[in-house]
Amino acid sequence: MKKFIQNLKNIWSIDELRDKIILTLLLLLVFRVGSYIVLPGIDPKGLAGLSQNASKGMLGIFDSFAGGAFSNASIFALGIMPYISASIFMQLVSILVPQFQKIQKEGESGRKKINQWTRYLTAIVTLFQGGAYVAYLKSPQIAGGAIYPSFAFFFPFTTVILLTAGTLFVMWLGEKITDKGLGNGTSIIIMVGIMARFPASMAQEFASKQTRGGGGLLIFLIEIALLILTIMALIVLVQGTRKIAVNYAKQIIGNRQFGGARQFLPLKVNSSGVMPIIFAQAIMFIPGLLSNFQPTAGIARIFNDHGNIWYMLIYSILVIAFTFLYTALIFNPKQVADDLKRNNGFVPGVKPGQPTADYIGTIMDRITFPGAIFLAIVGILPGIARNLNVTAGFSTFYGGTSLLIEVAVILDTLQMVETHLLMRQYDGLMKTGRIQGRTTATTTGATGVF
Repeated sequence: MKKFIQNLKNIWSIDELRDKIILTLLLLLVFRVGSYIVLPGIDPKGLAGLSQNASKGMLGIFDSFAGGAFSNASIFALGIMPYISASIFMQLVSILVPQFQKIQKEGESGRKKINQWTRYLTAIVTLFQGGAYVAYLKSPQIAGGAIYPSFAFFFPFTTVILLTAGTLFVMWLGEKITDKGLGNGTSIIIMVGIMARFPASMAQEFASKQTRGGGGLLIFLIEIALLILTIMALIVLVQGTRKIAVNYAKQIIGNRQFGGARQFLPLKVNSSGVMPIIFAQAIMFIPGLLSNFQPTAGIARIFNDHGNIWYMLIYSILVIAFTFLYTALIFNPKQVADDLKRNNGFVPGVKPGQPTADYIGTIMDRITFPGAIFLAIVGILPGIARNLNVTAGFSTFYGGTSLLIEVAVILDTLQMVETHLLMRQYDGLMKTGRIQGRTTATTTGATGVF
């Protein structure tokens, strides 16, 4: 406890870090306040149907990322998701299209071009999603009765404009947190949106266990202990790396010697991050959606029930497959081998060039397989928790996209804070060693959550 208090004093004594923390908290407060400002023309009392339907399937994930703004019909209802979609698309294009690869290699100027195109694409995506959200709200069983009849004519136009402006404003908040705050602005906004629902979900779980009598409190404490163990296991997954020894040849320039040092090339056990889970959830959502148009009892029961054994089996296979696919897209052993050769580096016992690329690729495949299995288990944990009578809201924090994002973002933020402390010659946050985030062991340049 004394160490914790001393760390807080050290953090507060650094003017730059204190300003970053205060600015980040203020911008996040603006985001949370905006999540409760209802769109014009809607009666908040008539949103019960929206809240109920927004907790299912992909809409539940969407609402979780938006911090409940989606189910509140808020001006930030679409949240940061259009920007995430645009960023993912631009990332994949930069990997697959040679012209975009060249732009990305131009350094700072290339990064600015990619970011500017991502913003334009975000506005386009938001316009389409805003139109879909308007159609969703106008459904009689969703929130059709909550729209004031006198405003029904103007509602589609004003809503699309406000949703687009809201998403662009949230994107601006994220960029300000990245530039002036604690960094990883988009990821922090998503994490805060997810964490905002944690207290209410925990209270609901506690209340449900209290109805069981004296044994309910013990079950609740066991659930909390299991949640802590799950978080500890996820920290291992996020930080897990396989280090490959790399030697650099000595160079003598004038009277000085360069190189000759032995370093390590860190390969991530889970280099794909949360993307395989998101892709798998999107694929699993499609059959359930189609079953609503052409009812099939078996399909509807399997793909709409996250606790169904067949759902979890298919879902796990998809996560494993997408983990290998996305890792192959973002990690290029040939490029890593070429970079090592260009910098006079080599792996001991392995010839430079293609043999080094094959060696790195083989090791990457070996560590990706257990990482993919672990990621699949993380993805189905909420369904397992739901089968063990954990409430729907609280079960989502046992794994899946939500918990993985929370753990990764918190580790990155703590690492940034610790870096500021060490730069001022303070002790780190932990006695056992430095905190490692995702960025300390990345080799591809894709350091964000997505």
